[in-house]
Amino acid sequence: MASALAIRPSQIDVDDVHVDGKSLAIRKFQMRGRFAMRLADYKDEEGAVARVGGVRDAFNSPFRPFVLATTSIGQEGLDFHPYCYRVYHWNLPGNPVDLEQREGRVHRFKGHAVRLNLAERQAAVVRGRGQAPDDPWKLMFERARSEAPVDTDLIPYWIYEGSVRVERHVPMLPFSREVTRLAWLKRSLTVYRLAFGQPRQDDLLDYLQTLVGAGMDTSMLGDLQIRLEPGIPHDLER
Repeated sequence: MASALAIRPSQIDVDDVHVDGKSLAIRKFQMRGRFAMRLADYKDEEGAVARVGGVRDAFNSPFRPFVLATTSIGQEGLDFHPYCYRVYHWNLPGNPVDLEQREGRVHRFKGHAVRLNLAERQAAVVRGRGQAPDDPWKLMFERARSEAPVDTDLIPYWIYEGSVRVERHVPMLPFSREVTRLAWLKRSLTVYRLAFGQPRQDDLLDYLQTLVGAGMDTSMLGDLQIRLEPGIPHDLER
């Protein structure tokens, strides 16, 4: 807590471009960055150098900010999931794998979205006890796994449905090429995730609706399913 709160505001140099008569003029001013800091070495308002590790540790604390704004620089090797489930893409990558890598920074084992849904659905397990457990999260995760329809390590540690989900935000200008690129990335990402059996529900439904709208019979969608969960062989069912 002390190290997270010890991060001092940074000074950000801003160029304000405006029209002065018939020419463009640039007016410079400074802003303080307390809740929005770049993941890099920078000097704070007193001139001291703040290191990347300190910024990352402060972000992964239960204090603001709770939003990750990322480019290709932050798409691999960084974990920001303890207290974040919102991702802003300042630019779009060129392929769906890189998009998956970026969003994977906040969609990880026991991520913030998973824990919020767990607390929403399993809080009664902890409150109904006479004495507070040593590890309430362990108790709730165990109960959620026992109630899962399939015994798998994905539920509830990676996937646990509820009112909270990992959010994707892409600021785009109307009629820009980013609009077309995002639509293509979402379709490609859905197919990519289907290959691993972990589709995102909204993207999956949009993709299936596109197939049906293109003339595919809905009865054919069942033939596209590949079920990897253990079950009864078809021969035994007959």
